[in-house]
Amino acid sequence: MYSLERPTSLEQVVKRSRFLAIGVPVASELEAKEALAAHCHGDANHNCWAWRIGQTYRFNDDGEPGGTAGKPILQAIDGQSLDKVLVIVTRWFGGVLLGTGGLIRAYGGTAAACLRAGELIELVPTLEGTIRAAFSDLAILKARLAAFEGVHVLSETFSGAGAEITASFPQAKSGEIARLIADTTSGRSALVLTQ
Repeated sequence: MYSLERPTSLEQVVKRSRFLAIGVPVASELEAKEALAAHCHGDANHNCWAWRIGQTYRFNDDGEPGGTAGKPILQAIDGQSLDKVLVIVTRWFGGVLLGTGGLIRAYGGTAAACLRAGELIELVPTLEGTIRAAFSDLAILKARLAAFEGVHVLSETFSGAGAEITASFPQAKSGEIARLIADTTSGRSALVLTQ
């Protein structure tokens, strides 16, 4: 799966109606709502949108005939295997009726072109886990974790016996990371996945 690296926009005119698409990376429904509030145009006839975050999605036709705007925008997102993305397509009516087929092509096509124009980043599923380590193992363990691609130390807390490290890492590499921790500390430390 992929997402947008940064917001992107694209404008096109279809039979004198102006369509402006804005694609925004979003991590949560709250972020999607905030981006909607920030990017909708009050002077436009329609601000139609769709977003997908994992298995959750929403779309809105904003006064256009049912199924002619929001759903084609969502299909543009899904058609490019994107996740964590909101697309808003704003329409300023140009005086020519497009019909249902024309609306579907205009909204879906503008959304798809906008997404194709954006820079994409690959979404890598991650997990979080904790590692308890003695002070004698801490320096080498942190160095080995830092050298492992995709591992990010999120926090460290210290006690009299050592430290507890919370880290995120690629889900597909969890077995390798667990072995790295056990091998580095001669079995004194283990990776415990956070629920």
